Amino acid sequence: MARVVVDVMLKPEILDPQGQAVQGALGRLGFVGVTSVRQGKQFVIHVDGPADAELASRAEEMAATLLANLVIEDFTVRVEA
Repeated sequence: MARVVVDVMLKPEILDPQGQAVQGALGRLGFVGVTSVRQGKQFVIHVDGPADAELASRAEEMAATLLANLVIEDFTVRVEA
């Protein structure tokens, strides 16, 4: 069984109000030195079969088709055994 991890983040040029809210809250809670927070999402997908190049290609297709909004988000894919 293989494991696919897809991390999805807003593109750098897209405003991130949730990240800004978290940054402000951290400062109010006394966590000093936090200069930036960006929020994102992570998908962990377990797949029957080997962790090979074909699975990596399929995972990229999954991410580009459904998991990420390519207009405003970037993604990275990791395939693990």
